Amino acid sequence: MNLTRFLFCVLASIGIAAGLLIPVAAQENTLQSQIDARNRELEEINREIQQTQSKLQETQSQKWTLSSEVKQINTNVSQIERSIKTSEISIEKFGLEIQSLQGDIGNAEQDLVVKEAAVGQLLRQIQQQDAESVLFVLLKNNALSDSLLELQALRDVYSTLLVRIDELNAAKTRLEGALTDTSVKKQSQTIESQNLRNRKIIAEELREDKEDFLAEVKNKEQTYTKYIDELTDRQVKIAQEIADIESRLMSKIDFKNLPARLSGLFETPVPRGSYRITQEYGATAFARRMYKNGFHNGIDFGAPVGTPVYAAEGGVVIAAANQDRYCWKGAYGKFVVVRHYMGLTTLYAHMSLYTVKEGDTVKRGDIIGYVGTSGLATGPHLHYTVYDTSTFYIDGSRSCGPVMPFGGSIDPRNYTVI
Repeated sequence: MNLTRFLFCVLASIGIAAGLLIPVAAQENTLQSQIDARNRELEEINREIQQTQSKLQETQSQKWTLSSEVKQINTNVSQIERSIKTSEISIEKFGLEIQSLQGDIGNAEQDLVVKEAAVGQLLRQIQQQDAESVLFVLLKNNALSDSLLELQALRDVYSTLLVRIDELNAAKTRLEGALTDTSVKKQSQTIESQNLRNRKIIAEELREDKEDFLAEVKNKEQTYTKYIDELTDRQVKIAQEIADIESRLMSKIDFKNLPARLSGLFETPVPRGSYRITQEYGATAFARRMYKNGFHNGIDFGAPVGTPVYAAEGGVVIAAANQDRYCWKGAYGKFVVVRHYMGLTTLYAHMSLYTVKEGDTVKRGDIIGYVGTSGLATGPHLHYTVYDTSTFYIDGSRSCGPVMPFGGSIDPRNYTVI
């Protein structure tokens, strides 16, 4: 087969393949329009979640009343229901994206077959041409011009081969990219399915808490006010107990034995873009107003109920408990503590649900729970503390049951991307 006829056959085969892909392209357009629609739905729901979250944060400093408490409970239920909807839409969107990528994989595989065939044919032709030496080509033809034309044709075949090899490598890269993207989408779909299951659990617990709360305080504004005063007194005692112990423990921190300050050693414990810092670490103006010792031992990430909470770094879970069983709205509520491998320990508090237990090993970025309002929380947020491990321990509290975390705290910004 001469070069012209060969190239005609290759072009014809490519044309046939392209013709077969026309219906696939139409299907891809339909899938993309469905994916775009899901993205618009997610944007709208997320906008509603963020608007409601902003209003919640604006009212956190208002006086605690029965009506405000009921309003916050209702808002938290609405927020988690919106989060459930985002999970459902996200799972559906990931499914559509996986379906689209499977079409891309099929196209890439067909393209790869065509290009491999073209390269193979060129290699066979070169092999046949190479059997004749350049001298033989020059001598076999009567005219020198014929010999030069044949040698030029051979060089053209070599040039075409280089182009086809580049195209083949590009086709392989596209296929590998589609396969990788599919794996990532499947993993994301699995994680979102986990979020959906857990958010449904949170929603059910919030509804039950609402019913219990309303049954207990219905039409009892005066009784509730008295209860809040008693609760506030208890919160002050608990806060003072923690402050007294931790002020002594902070003096025992030996920074020479800890990692150098490096923001990025720990990952942000909530998804980026989902939070607003509502309270900083240390003796802030807010802390001086709110706490008797005027010191806040962590950073608060204001985020909607049901927002995932991530392990900031790999380590071992050394505590996972619910203090509301012992002192409702008194301290950290549902919290998790992770001991890391570099002399540091992290606390994650006020969660609506934790998904790990003591003794579990976690990796950086693993979901360990979800943002909530358990414990002493005026609104949905994650309280995040970094401790010097050598000073940290879990012990009974005089005011709040058998599982209170104590330790010498360090500014989380020293180590955490925020």
